[in-house]
Amino acid sequence: MFAALRGLLGVKFIFHVNLTNPELTAWLRLTLIPGIGGETQRQLLKVFGGPEAVFAAPPAALAGRLSGHDCQAEIEAALAWAGQPGNHILTLADAAYPQALLTAADPPVLLYAKGDIDLLNRPAFAIVGSRSATKQGEANAEAFAAALCDAGFVVVSGLAAGIDAAAHRGALKASGATIAVIGTGIDRIYPARNEALAREIPAHGVIISEFPIGTPPLPANFPRRNRLIAGLTRGTLVVEAAKQSGSLITARLAAEAGREVFAIPGSIHSPQAKGCHALIKQGAKLVESAQDILEELRWGNVANPAALPPTQEAETDPLLVALGRDPCDLDTLTERSGFAANDLLARLLPLELDGRIASLPGGRYQRLN
Repeated sequence: MFAALRGLLGVKFIFHVNLTNPELTAWLRLTLIPGIGGETQRQLLKVFGGPEAVFAAPPAALAGRLSGHDCQAEIEAALAWAGQPGNHILTLADAAYPQALLTAADPPVLLYAKGDIDLLNRPAFAIVGSRSATKQGEANAEAFAAALCDAGFVVVSGLAAGIDAAAHRGALKASGATIAVIGTGIDRIYPARNEALAREIPAHGVIISEFPIGTPPLPANFPRRNRLIAGLTRGTLVVEAAKQSGSLITARLAAEAGREVFAIPGSIHSPQAKGCHALIKQGAKLVESAQDILEELRWGNVANPAALPPTQEAETDPLLVALGRDPCDLDTLTERSGFAANDLLARLLPLELDGRIASLPGGRYQRLN
């Protein structure tokens, strides 16, 4: 880690383990000045050796880039937040800073973390996908997350609706650990539907953000946080993704960072499979089980190599046989099954209540097992 840090910031940089309040204030101030991005922040640290030295430099040496903004209120808010149990502010100078990010593109100078920060330096794997996930996609994400946790990985995702939330749930249900990388201030919960999950994760994992306290859910921040999801991990699995999904950004960033990219194939008729199929065409590894991932990473075995929810091989229900494995609309299902429309709806409802099928947007149905 120290060699990577020296290469990133230069030999003048002094490594700190425990920051004093004035030192942390200087780090916060450096990251809170508008118009000074991560690359400039790291260059200043490399030249001057630390944030306190940056602000002690003559104004002429900085070309006026650090003047004209009073960020005292933001600093006080951050320090107050960090003073609460379980809350941490990590800088590039901290031993707990994720080592994997030091070899990734654009590592943030400062991270806000809530929960077990020791997890940030354990082997990790990302599971991402569509916010508008199918029930089957969510079940797959949970199953893969549980299997990868059993194999010793920390599961990383973005706490978004759909696949991300399912991946976190799967890790927690398996008594595993999970890291949520969010695109808001660490004091915000977004989306609101994930409030219970966001409050559960710090007890068995950690939530991190590079954005200042109070930052709202700005659209531009979510693609930016994806580089951290990719950079923290040994590989990234895309479970479901449309052609324009943000998950494809994560996959691209993972590949650029030298990490492995995996994708689960789906129906050729499903919009949520288009992004995964595009990734596979571009060289992502097609996977059907967690064992496929572990073998590619040359990792140990997993207790349940199937990873995917079990399917009923020999199906005797004529309606489920007619439904098949792809999403199907009512008109097509009526034609395939031979049931009258009213009879068909009466037969579909109990199957949905039993969790055998799920209703999808557009009046379509899909088998879940």
